[in-house]
Amino acid sequence: MKVLVTGGAGYIGSILVPKLLEKGAKVTVLDNFFYNQNSLLDVCYHPRLKVVRADAREYRPMASLIKGQDFIIPLACLVGAPICDKFPQEARSINLDAIKLILKLRSSRQKIIFPNTNSGYGIGKSGIYCTEETPLRPISLYGKLKVEAEKTLLRAGNVITLRLATVFGISPRMRLDLLVNDFVYKALNDGYVVLFEADFKRNYIHVGDVARAFIHCMDNFEKMKNEPYNVGLSDANLSKLELCGEIKKQIPKFTFVVSPIGRDPDQRNYIVSNEKIEKTGFKPQISLRDGISELIKGYQIIRRHDFTNL
Repeated sequence: MKVLVTGGAGYIGSILVPKLLEKGAKVTVLDNFFYNQNSLLDVCYHPRLKVVRADAREYRPMASLIKGQDFIIPLACLVGAPICDKFPQEARSINLDAIKLILKLRSSRQKIIFPNTNSGYGIGKSGIYCTEETPLRPISLYGKLKVEAEKTLLRAGNVITLRLATVFGISPRMRLDLLVNDFVYKALNDGYVVLFEADFKRNYIHVGDVARAFIHCMDNFEKMKNEPYNVGLSDANLSKLELCGEIKKQIPKFTFVVSPIGRDPDQRNYIVSNEKIEKTGFKPQISLRDGISELIKGYQIIRRHDFTNL
């Protein structure tokens, strides 16, 4: 099995690529190493790994690398609302135009598994779970580009899209700008956090389970193809206030204050059903509690707050 992973040295790719190699796949990673990361050094010994320093928007390297691949996993992306708002043209070219380039270059037999975000649900209705049938109403440029990319892919066919919950956990290409990762870091190093609109809810998923979800889709592609799937922890539809409560269970000194004024720039607020992918046999293995414990240990190593996407 041959797999091309664009952005394969990123936060998710750094966990996924070693798992693909363990599975016996021949893996080609294309990455421009924008963040100067060295996250795949531990698997460079592997004879079935090929690493290409290039940009997923470039026609020539993409045309060459796509040939002969069984699966294409396009992880290359400007991830998150802040960086997309700061660099809107780059965001469109990477998050959408590069996906259209893949569709132009691939054969109809080549399979794509695409990571969307469940932030496309935008602002949900209180007490009502967002399913894959719920209308997508993204409120950020990041969400809008990912939703448009998903629609384009599903129209093309031979595709699975994964609407990922907010990801957390340790990765060789670490990110501290994700909500759980950020709050645990602040709990340990600052001792407190101020919450704006603390009742806003979202769903969460460990980065290791995201990698397992991709492999699950590869193993079950024919019965799952041409559909979107929510991927998250079904017991972790939590508000920011509830998330802080979970962190405080393991970091008792942590103090969090709810501000009566102020507006969170991220206005997402929804709860999500993950029943559809669970019915295919996929179940996450890492709980939020265990992920917080992992982060606490990891932050004994990470001391500098320079692992962000912006």
